[in-house]
Amino acid sequence: MNAAVTTELKLIDHWIGGESLRGTSDRSGPVYNPATGEQTGQVSFASVEEVDRAVGTAKAAFPEWRTWSLSKRADLFFRIYDLFDRHREDLARLLTAEHGKVLSDALGEVQRGIEVIEYVCGIPTLLKGGYSEQAATGIDVYSIRQPLGVAAGITPFNFPAMVPMWMWAPAIACGNTFVLKPSEKDPSASLLAAELLKEAGLPDGVFNVIQGDKIAVDALLEHPDVAAISFVGSTPIARYVYENGTKAGKRVQALGGAKNHMVVLPDADIDMAADAAVSAGYGSAGERCMAVSVLVAVGGAGDALVDAIKVRLPKVKVGDGMDPDNEMGPLVTREHRDKVASYLDSGPDQGATIVADGRESAPNGNGFFLGVSLLDNVTPEMDAYRDEIFGPVLSVVRVDTYDEALRLVNENPYGNGVALFTRDGGVARRFQFDVNVGMVGINVPIPVPVAYYSFGGWKSSLFGDRHIYGPEGIDFYTRTKAVTSRWPDPKTSKVDLGFPQTR
Repeated sequence: MNAAVTTELKLIDHWIGGESLRGTSDRSGPVYNPATGEQTGQVSFASVEEVDRAVGTAKAAFPEWRTWSLSKRADLFFRIYDLFDRHREDLARLLTAEHGKVLSDALGEVQRGIEVIEYVCGIPTLLKGGYSEQAATGIDVYSIRQPLGVAAGITPFNFPAMVPMWMWAPAIACGNTFVLKPSEKDPSASLLAAELLKEAGLPDGVFNVIQGDKIAVDALLEHPDVAAISFVGSTPIARYVYENGTKAGKRVQALGGAKNHMVVLPDADIDMAADAAVSAGYGSAGERCMAVSVLVAVGGAGDALVDAIKVRLPKVKVGDGMDPDNEMGPLVTREHRDKVASYLDSGPDQGATIVADGRESAPNGNGFFLGVSLLDNVTPEMDAYRDEIFGPVLSVVRVDTYDEALRLVNENPYGNGVALFTRDGGVARRFQFDVNVGMVGINVPIPVPVAYYSFGGWKSSLFGDRHIYGPEGIDFYTRTKAVTSRWPDPKTSKVDLGFPQTR
């Protein structure tokens, strides 16, 4: 008789004060391998008391940390950069194991996070203030930037390494201490990051991780010792975080959802546009806030664009992200996969045409897979257009003119990213001027800014007035202080200055 085979679950805990701490709340959640559907881990959910302990530890570490010189902080961040660079594949494999994205996508995610670490290695320059000599007779005025105190980050499941780096790197480099609340769906990358930061020499207590759910989120929003909150996630939760955080007197940046359009004009290179649509629509299984969700085909571009995409879809290999031959992995949970697949029913019911049904091409097995899917003849009244699907379902909306396409984008409640494909430089310049979206790509489908600019949308894609990372990230994690000073004129001072006074 064969004994039953059981897999020991990985226990995923908190990180407070430079060490891993087992949760004490008796509350936890499952962590899955989305490619197999098997539970691989159990993550602790923090109590209010555990959140308080993490914040208290960060608060206690702040006075000493903020006194570190800028050159010493920069030296530390060069070591942090080196460690994360050397461990990028370790981080990427954790992402693939718990999120499901293919390893190449995971490595790309880690790279975009490391770029922000590289950017803040220049923190001595980034924190420079201003100086005005002789603003009035004998009076000088200057400005300095100072850290806020304890900052907290609440991050999403779709980028469990990159988005935290977008937050903690500038926050800590500016002299703040940090408490991270990662997604409970794929939490392991946060602990590896904590270990690497400790190995680099970051003092204990400067970076802390609290695992958990809404109880942990609310405790951070309400905690009197948390000065700032950064959030990335869906628009309803972003609004909740912004309203409750600001009500508690905190500085808040809350990045919300998206419905990113890619406008294809009749003069566009159709092959280039089709390649871009496939990579931007189905990369990471569409689970990214910058994924193209809607193709707006203008005039005669529609038929050619749909045909070009259709012939490319069978070539997209879907499967376990650890297999280097696969180009798209599973979705993060079974429930989310089923919700995304429901648009392949509601779309045709509301008048759309199914060009490709990912349920038919999904791999067999218990993994949370949905194949690449394409809906044509979608209109703004349909659920497939209005909702943030966040999966590998791409919609095609057909319009007659450029003005109709522009109006469609500008009337959408989201304003995260948009792309325009055209050969006409004049039209491209007009588009970037007229469109009400925070990030614009011209023949670039996913216009995520490089680390020395800032990332963020407009309208319902952002609550707050500062985008994440880059110059606006430095602004968010610091406050300016203006100093006005007057000193006695050495010629008239009666104080013995220790050197001969000039008459």
